[in-house]
Amino acid sequence: MGSGGYTIVISGSNYIITCHHISPNFIVSVNDNVEQGQLIAQVGPKNVYNFFNNPYRDEYGNPTNGATTGPHLHLSIKKDNELINPLSLFPSIL
Repeated sequence: MGSGGYTIVISGSNYIITCHHISPNFIVSVNDNVEQGQLIAQVGPKNVYNFFNNPYRDEYGNPTNGATTGPHLHLSIKKDNELINPLSLFPSIL
């Protein structure tokens, strides 16, 4: 956990996919193999508790899921170690 909050990293072939600000109730575990279309996580809550030394707080002083103002997914994808636009992998929604 850091500014990205709870995070899952998936790596395979020449891609690294990172999902930030997810729920701390992980659906997958370290070293699990995942398949295309498999549910790996849910978008996390804004506030998370019982995480030692979390420096991130909301306007009320409650601990947050990283540097965030509300629940959302921060997705990054690297191909051959270079960041790419995730939307380029989904041409039908552009």
